[in-house]
Amino acid sequence: MPTSLKYLAAAMACLGAASASAAEIKLNQLGFLPGAAKVAVVPVDAATTGATAFAVIRADGGAVVRHGTLGAARAAPDSGDTVRLADFSTLTTPGRYRLRVAGLPDSLPFEVAPGAYQALNAGAIRAYYYNRAGIALDKQHAGAYARAAGHPDTSVMVHASAASPARPAGTIISSPKGWYDAGDYNKYIVNSGIATYTLLAAWEDFPAFFQTQALNIPESGNGIPDLLNETLWNLEWMLTMQDPNDGGVYHKLTDKNFDGYVMPADARQQRYVVQKTTAAALDFAAVMATASRVLAPYDKQLPGMAARMRTAAEQAWRWARANPKAYYQQPADIKTGEYGDKDVRDEFAWAAAELFITTGDPAYYQAMQAPALQATVPTWGEVSGLAWLSLARHRQHLNPVADQALIASRIDALSSQLAAVTQRSAYGFAMQTADYVWGSNAVVLNQAMVLVHGYRLTGKRAYLDAAQANFDVIMGRNAVDLSFVTGFGARSAQHPHHRPSAADGIAAPVPGFVVGGPQPGREDQKDCKAQYASALPARAYLDDACSYASNEIAINWNAPLVYVSAALQVLTPAPGK
Repeated sequence: MPTSLKYLAAAMACLGAASASAAEIKLNQLGFLPGAAKVAVVPVDAATTGATAFAVIRADGGAVVRHGTLGAARAAPDSGDTVRLADFSTLTTPGRYRLRVAGLPDSLPFEVAPGAYQALNAGAIRAYYYNRAGIALDKQHAGAYARAAGHPDTSVMVHASAASPARPAGTIISSPKGWYDAGDYNKYIVNSGIATYTLLAAWEDFPAFFQTQALNIPESGNGIPDLLNETLWNLEWMLTMQDPNDGGVYHKLTDKNFDGYVMPADARQQRYVVQKTTAAALDFAAVMATASRVLAPYDKQLPGMAARMRTAAEQAWRWARANPKAYYQQPADIKTGEYGDKDVRDEFAWAAAELFITTGDPAYYQAMQAPALQATVPTWGEVSGLAWLSLARHRQHLNPVADQALIASRIDALSSQLAAVTQRSAYGFAMQTADYVWGSNAVVLNQAMVLVHGYRLTGKRAYLDAAQANFDVIMGRNAVDLSFVTGFGARSAQHPHHRPSAADGIAAPVPGFVVGGPQPGREDQKDCKAQYASALPARAYLDDACSYASNEIAINWNAPLVYVSAALQVLTPAPGK
């Protein structure tokens, strides 16, 4: 099909999906655990104005198994519609079902099953394997998505911005492995920080779930759980980004310009490490402190690794303390992503918290300045919330200098705020208008991660149900009626802004990636021939490879998907509990 016709077809498909989704029941297309809260969004229009009831029917014949009453009609300004909620949480019998409301098409099918999220969780972790740098993906492990190796990164040049007496500009260093950060082929320490930490946090909170998980990656069966095996691929790269001469950490490893839509093996620009920054050093310190305690039990398989990581964390901390305002400044000849941050108080607090947990040294807790530190939903640029999540996780084993009541109150208060928004929301989730930012789906998932921590800390079921609702958003309970995870759900994102997915010649995208999600900025519209169907915050989404502003993938967006899907699988009580 000619390129112009492809764009026209994509645009028509987007418009058709938008008009259809307005009159369709929206729910988690993957399904639910038997004991989970189960809610769908039902549009109110001319065809359904008088509808007050819904039915749950079997997908394979239409037999009615449940009746229910729709909630009150409520306006949803972010999506420009009016909706009712259908709560069918009493449906606990495993099976395949649909929802039926008079005047509407039956919903997409969904499952109720004890292992509802296991395959998704594995797929979300395997997405990291598909995004590895420096390794060929073979058919045994990657199937149809096998590809040649790209970016060995064994001959990386020190950029002038990163020069030091021991490593002047032009010095060649080796910095292999790591994950491609997003839809591009570069590697960034700051974004690797929150992504790698979140995977390690999932392990710390739910080790039994991951202990026996087999992901079919090259390291499977080596005596280390596969989640940690995959995380190690990036941790080992991160270690190479620390200058051994002073402990500073390079901000990123990058081409000078973004590569085109080519496979990794066909991207051959010279690669550089660029500028040492305070943010990179602190994110590195936090992650290495976390990894050192997680990997300590595997010293037989990884001799000296945990100790090496702890030392690296402390060296990076000292460098950051000596260089507290080394903010990233994009060099004129570098055009790739920045991850710039000129307020690193939160990074100092997070690194201090992780070092305190790992070492027990009360000086780190004092450096955190806990009384003045608020808890917020984590993002790559605002990581204070990660400090509180880690302290809450380890609260029973902390040095007594830690304020236990303060730790609990920070998590409970933030969870309470998010749960309250859920109650006010027409769609029944924690997102507000201001949350529809670049990577809004990561906001949804990080909110859910906070709510999971609130539930683990307090046992308040409202927090778990709110986390489930936010997870449902990702899987189809959203204004565009789409599963935002490639390869999962009856109607999922098909054209992510992801170079391998666009260049590999395979119709289906690489599976397991959550795409960025709706956001009204639409910064890519000038570059896209296809048009967004709407400018409304919850509908400003374009399923097209051109859409880096709404349809890119990123390692920090997938990490909370791994965490939340595991958390719900592990923590959701059995029916009646």
